[in-house]
Amino acid sequence: MTRPLRLTGLYGIALVLILVLSAVHLTQGTSGVGAGDLLKLVVGGGGDEPAAVLVGSRVPRLVAALFVGLALGLSGALLQSIARNSLASPDTLAVNSGAYLAVVGAAVLGLSLPVLPAASVAFLGGLAAAAVVLGLSSGGGGSPTRLVLAGSAIALALDSLAFLLLILFEQQTVGLYAFSEGTFVQADTESVQQMAPFVLLAGLGALALSSRLDLLALGDDTAASLGLGVRRTRTVAVVLSVLLCAAAVAVAGPVAFVGFAAPVLARVLARAVGASARHLAIIPLSGLVGMIVVLAADVSLRAALGAQSGVTIPAGVVTTVFGAIVLVQVARTYRDAVPVRQRGRGGPPHPPGRVRFLLVTGVLAAAVIASGLVGMLVGDTTVLLGDVANWVRGATGPGLTFVLDTRVPRVLCALLAGAALAVAGTGVQAVCRNPLAEPGLLGITGGAGIGAVWLLVVRPDANIWLLVLVGSIGALLSFAAVLALSWRGGLASDRLVLIGFAFSSGAAAVITFIIVLKAPYQTNLALTWLAGTTYGRTFGSAVPVAIALVVVVAVLVWRRRELDLLAVDDDLPRTLGVGLERTRLLVLTACALLSAAAVSAIGVVGFVGLVAPHMARALVGSRNARVVPVALLIGALLVSVADAVGRTVIAPSQIPVGITTALIGVPYFVYLLWRSRA
Repeated sequence: MTRPLRLTGLYGIALVLILVLSAVHLTQGTSGVGAGDLLKLVVGGGGDEPAAVLVGSRVPRLVAALFVGLALGLSGALLQSIARNSLASPDTLAVNSGAYLAVVGAAVLGLSLPVLPAASVAFLGGLAAAAVVLGLSSGGGGSPTRLVLAGSAIALALDSLAFLLLILFEQQTVGLYAFSEGTFVQADTESVQQMAPFVLLAGLGALALSSRLDLLALGDDTAASLGLGVRRTRTVAVVLSVLLCAAAVAVAGPVAFVGFAAPVLARVLARAVGASARHLAIIPLSGLVGMIVVLAADVSLRAALGAQSGVTIPAGVVTTVFGAIVLVQVARTYRDAVPVRQRGRGGPPHPPGRVRFLLVTGVLAAAVIASGLVGMLVGDTTVLLGDVANWVRGATGPGLTFVLDTRVPRVLCALLAGAALAVAGTGVQAVCRNPLAEPGLLGITGGAGIGAVWLLVVRPDANIWLLVLVGSIGALLSFAAVLALSWRGGLASDRLVLIGFAFSSGAAAVITFIIVLKAPYQTNLALTWLAGTTYGRTFGSAVPVAIALVVVVAVLVWRRRELDLLAVDDDLPRTLGVGLERTRLLVLTACALLSAAAVSAIGVVGFVGLVAPHMARALVGSRNARVVPVALLIGALLVSVADAVGRTVIAPSQIPVGITTALIGVPYFVYLLWRSRA
């Protein structure tokens, strides 16, 4: 069979599968109208009720699903082509997040936008986000790790801003939170009809670029020598891709990971049947596979959990889990972009002296104490230092006693959890020999979050010790899976980060899934854990974190020399008799338990474990005996300040600590990526 015939056969199979899934999709719904009723309607009978259900609910949902799958499949194919990276997608380039933030921003300004203007706003937001991420990830040959880290950082910042606007302007943004996860629930097909011409034009434009993209795949220098305008081709492709993504966001919200999974699967299928891998073949096939992915996710969800789940559970939850599985498989094929022993440690070339270390430690310790005191004084009710002193002696009135009884424990939890996340990040980076690793990006905090949320759903009265136990089990299981999948004759750092990112993304979707399925009227619980919060914490919440912190710091100090040797390579520690794998397992297990304790105390808070060790190494060098205490103080200071700011700026309302931490920490992380572009 010739290649064109094989490709035609592949298209035919995809179309047949779309038709079959569409037929099944139409039979699913919350009404009593079944497949038999719809069949009668097709042959000219069946009455008015099946027709009303079909036109008013099921057909609009099906059309929206097909439209979103097509648009995101085409968008992802373009992004992966211009980046020459199979991990590029509207998700990893933060296009979805930028588009969603733009829509939320328009709502905050009081603009009630129809579909077309909303798509225009989403287009501008997505285009700006893609430009920033591509700029940050262009260094180092555009490695997959840089792309994912740059995209996840920008997406976290944009999502945090969007969530902050949802909190600050609740009345203006009603309904936009559910929109953030993507939904195919539609009243009619009007929005799809309005956006269809744009998707058609963008799709034709993508096909017109296919020969240019084939040349671009050969490399910038080769393509330029053959007469291709490389920059112009990339710019046009990015604009078309973002337009496709914006159209999907305008119709159904940001549906995650379809734009990543569809082009990857399309290329795998094309290789499997020996068909052409040129863009003229891959681009339309990606659109068809995108339709199949979305339909399969929607059909399987309602088949497994019932028709009502299709209304209550966001579409993006299922596609995120599916995309995370595909990402794991793709990441397992990657080798490190840079040999591990060549990675920089992020500290000064000449280690600072003892005087500087003591000076930095003293200044940070004073700042931590000051931030803790300020945290006790500020909030919806301002108190004085004298009031705190009276409270310690038990001499305050009922009003101030209540305020400080609730405020002091949460300040303590913020300090301890921030320190714990920073220490865990230091240990993970040291053992993995990767300054880009941290508990959140390695699936540890995500696994702990799943365990904690599941326990709170099934046993809302669970005490803090049981919460820490279940969270620790989730963290250990998640990280064990990440390590097992990353290990291929050694621990490749890039692969570890990519698989950990997949697990953390999937964990966020699973947490939302648990809440919506088991406690649909407690969505605030999902928001609490995903955004991180110190609200309602008691002294008992801080005890497990304090104990875990003392134990893990002792372990890291005890193993500090082995960790310093691990920073060089694997051969030197073995030569000196260091039990390499035993040390790794001990430190990673301790850091997973410490992260679980922190998550159990304040929820999922990202990037503290990444940023704090970087800052510590920049200040005092790379010796772990110095990095650990300095990172501990920086982490405590970062989360404490974030908590105080979040409780104060919009008092009596509050901003979750994870949102504020992201807005503080992400710019520094972006700076690190920008600084390392060369």
